[in-house]
Amino acid sequence: MTDPVNNLSRRTFLQTGLGAGAVAWASIAFGAKSASGKNALPGALERQSASTQFLENEVDVLVVGGGTAGHVAAIQAARAGAKTLLVERSSMLGGTMTLGGVAWPGIFHAWGRQIIGGFGWELVKKAAEFDGDPIPDFTVPYEGRKHWQHQIRINQHLYALLAEEAVLGAGAELCYYEFPAGIRAEPDGWVVATAGPGVCRTIRARQLVDATGGADIAGMAGLARLRENETQPGSILYKAGSGFIPGRDKTRAIYVHGADSSSALTRTRDNQRARSSVLKRLRAIREKTPEKAKLTHLMPEVSIRESWRIDAEYNVTVDDYRSGRKFPDAVCNAFYPVDLHTKTGVRPEQLGEGTVPTIPRRALIPKGGKNILVAGRSVGSDRLANSGFRVQAPCMAMGQAAGAIAALAARKKCQPLDVPFGEVRALLEQHGAIVP
Repeated sequence: MTDPVNNLSRRTFLQTGLGAGAVAWASIAFGAKSASGKNALPGALERQSASTQFLENEVDVLVVGGGTAGHVAAIQAARAGAKTLLVERSSMLGGTMTLGGVAWPGIFHAWGRQIIGGFGWELVKKAAEFDGDPIPDFTVPYEGRKHWQHQIRINQHLYALLAEEAVLGAGAELCYYEFPAGIRAEPDGWVVATAGPGVCRTIRARQLVDATGGADIAGMAGLARLRENETQPGSILYKAGSGFIPGRDKTRAIYVHGADSSSALTRTRDNQRARSSVLKRLRAIREKTPEKAKLTHLMPEVSIRESWRIDAEYNVTVDDYRSGRKFPDAVCNAFYPVDLHTKTGVRPEQLGEGTVPTIPRRALIPKGGKNILVAGRSVGSDRLANSGFRVQAPCMAMGQAAGAIAALAARKKCQPLDVPFGEVRALLEQHGAIVP
């Protein structure tokens, strides 16, 4: 299934000319025109705009989405000396790991050795050590299908604090509660409009990193995206009965079939359905064992496994993944079973002994895209390959790679594919990443 290239809001945005500045942005946002047909803010909208801040930023790298891949991308770009801005629609960083509560990131090790490092690994390790949470002995191979033995349980609330500290400490600027409302390509980069309560922002960026989890920005830019008619279910995580200790206790999950993160409408629908399911489960427990029905933990959002993927310069196939293909332009490793969740559950397909898949730079770049990279689960791939590398550790590694490539491309004023690969490798290794 291919994403429709143009929609009304995008056409309207492109036609209005965002480059005119903040006033033009407001006209776009409200869709208002004067009697002459020019953009204007009539009556009440003018009064509303008086309390709105119209801001402008010019940066080397704009990262949209502060989830598993995005916050690591921002740290890397800023550490490489790029002026970096990170826009995140919610109130904290970490995405599925924090807001979704899937706080057992992995897998960073394979076959007795570490295969993913860098900023993501350092933050996960710091979170575990801060609370004294156990770190698995990675020299001991996990048994059979028990890949969860090499995941690290962390305190997701603490991780959000550490991630924010790391982003700001790297020198990146962070904008919460804002989301992209429009985008326009320019010869030397992008102009992006973001909106939030009381804020309209115009951002000029040399390079753009789409870390939205659903290639939202690539779709707004008219670049092709792919998705099957059926997607994996999302999950809502909760705990009932005794109290919950983050980093130690396990949660229970309820599948949310048909979960779709592509719009506010679908997100609203899915979260309502999920919470209704939790309440139904609690009532059923209360009828049998009332003392176990007390809700002690509930994550604020449904965690999403699958959404749109870009049609990239190269789309990783499940055969590439299963065979551990070593791409000449591989920017990171990945390691996790082929892990497709369906209506009947999941039965992970383990990788063959010694197999460590890799992700090429080309998979991070939308086909025909200029000055843009995508990081995380929405990189170019088929569905089964994606089910393996959509988890936290590979997404963190892809985020760091995207941040490095974007920073170098901005510095050299070239396209991400044109950055000499030796320089990409050197920068990543300088910051602790493991490059195949």
